[in-house]
Amino acid sequence: MSRIESALPATALSVVCGATDVPLLESSIGAAFDTTVRRQAERDALVVRHQGIRWSWAELGERVDNAAAQLLAQGLEPGDRVGIWAPNCAEWVIAQFATAKAGLVLVNINPAYRRHELEYALRHVGCKALILAAAFKSSDYLAMLQDLAPELAQCAPGQLHAARLPQLRLVIRLGDEVSPGMLGFSSLLSEPAAEARARLDAIASAVDAHSAVNIQFTSGTTGSPKGATLTHRNILNNGYFVGRAMRLTHDDKLCIPVPLYHCFGMVMGNLACVTHGACMVFPADSFDAASVLQTVQDERCTALHGVPTMFIAELDHPDFSRYTLDSLRTGIMAGAPCPIEVMRKAIERMHLREITIAYGMTETSPVSFQSATDDPLERRVSTIGRVQPHLEVKIVDEGGNTLPRGQRGELLVRGYSVMLGYWNDAQRTADTIDAEGWMRTGDLGLIDEEGYASILGRAKDMVIRGGENVYPREIEEFLYRHPRIRDVQVVGVPDAKFGEELCACVIAQPGEATSEDDIRAFCRGEIAHYKIPRYVVFVDEFPMTVTGKIQKFALRQAMSDRLGLSEKPSDGRAS
Repeated sequence: MSRIESALPATALSVVCGATDVPLLESSIGAAFDTTVRRQAERDALVVRHQGIRWSWAELGERVDNAAAQLLAQGLEPGDRVGIWAPNCAEWVIAQFATAKAGLVLVNINPAYRRHELEYALRHVGCKALILAAAFKSSDYLAMLQDLAPELAQCAPGQLHAARLPQLRLVIRLGDEVSPGMLGFSSLLSEPAAEARARLDAIASAVDAHSAVNIQFTSGTTGSPKGATLTHRNILNNGYFVGRAMRLTHDDKLCIPVPLYHCFGMVMGNLACVTHGACMVFPADSFDAASVLQTVQDERCTALHGVPTMFIAELDHPDFSRYTLDSLRTGIMAGAPCPIEVMRKAIERMHLREITIAYGMTETSPVSFQSATDDPLERRVSTIGRVQPHLEVKIVDEGGNTLPRGQRGELLVRGYSVMLGYWNDAQRTADTIDAEGWMRTGDLGLIDEEGYASILGRAKDMVIRGGENVYPREIEEFLYRHPRIRDVQVVGVPDAKFGEELCACVIAQPGEATSEDDIRAFCRGEIAHYKIPRYVVFVDEFPMTVTGKIQKFALRQAMSDRLGLSEKPSDGRAS
């Protein structure tokens, strides 16, 4: 026990435990899904506006069962990894629950990824199958995959042997067109043979709730993304308790404009709905403020999710006043610092009188703090609420000693929601989760006397751009490949729209001419658009300590001053 811990009564320390009166769910996701299908069979389960889809729980359940059995019939085995690279759509939802029922591990691939990142993701976790859209926005998914695996042109579906993607065998594409070497997703929805259905039933009943069900990539400080590996128990329970905090019931309709590849969509959205029988409503394949407003009005949605920039775009839409939003009651604002005034406007102008703030990270499934619908308004707009049920959190100093209430330190989390670890990366897992199960968040926060928490900053150098977590080191490692860059440091600078934007501080090779446009062009098509620095500033040197370490905080301030950007308030982060 540390000196601080021994000198103070337990109530004075920054250690809080969530309620335990409601037990954890100990079933697999497939079993929980089946329970809701039975109980809510005729109620609406899924509405996907841009695809013209409206399915009951029974209709969704039939499609999920067919897809799960057909995936197994294609030669996949429990534990195999199945990548999904697509924007929000009905097929994404089917894939989420079909893979869970079949004991497979769904690997979320960011729709903004480009060829370099796709190859890394597929190789790192050894995906045996990939479900992909044909294209999205400026990304031609088929062209990128065919470039990585030209062997598709000559192989039968399910028989791929690609030199650059050695473990990938099966490619499943969305849409009606046929592509060489690929299986159409629609074929997964056909009635399976009796033998295939029997095999699914046997496998689904044996799925262990503690087994991996999902891998999500988070940017890494060493330059390569880490695959956070989550279990059925992790994310099923997190969705359940997030839904309880929102007071979701089978009478609710949740509008989900946040991406499914992220925990916000698939856990706080889909799994919150599944565990409470609420209807999942998707307004578009990606965020569009008008689509959200129209959908909430037409579907009479009672709940709405979003990062602050989404709520700002909705509130600032020129036709906002013509939409009827009085059906709204609750929802979640998370994914980035939540400005107090935006929260107030959402409550007052969007009728979101019970909106909640949530905080967490992918590695904790994701939510560890959430405000309650009946918390005082000031608490809901200025803190991240209190700890979620069945979780422990504490604030520690640099030596790992627990600090008194109200003191700033690093936030640690322990409990059911902590991931299994980073896929195939024991060292980085050990660096993040200690022998007692405490996970370091890397965030600086404090807990007050009533147990409400505030996030004050980041111990790491992570930049949060419009809800996207970006680690500068990953971008730096990529930019080091540019032949005319001698050295580079990437920092976050204030931005009114996205909260933060990326600024690349570049020291050019002596005698080599380059430009901002040249560096951005080098990034385009190779890394996701949100990782491409908005600002490129050429410098002669970086601020350094006497021991030779770069002072990123000083560099960040210098760039903010040089670019004429004011520092944004730091009122906590929710993700």
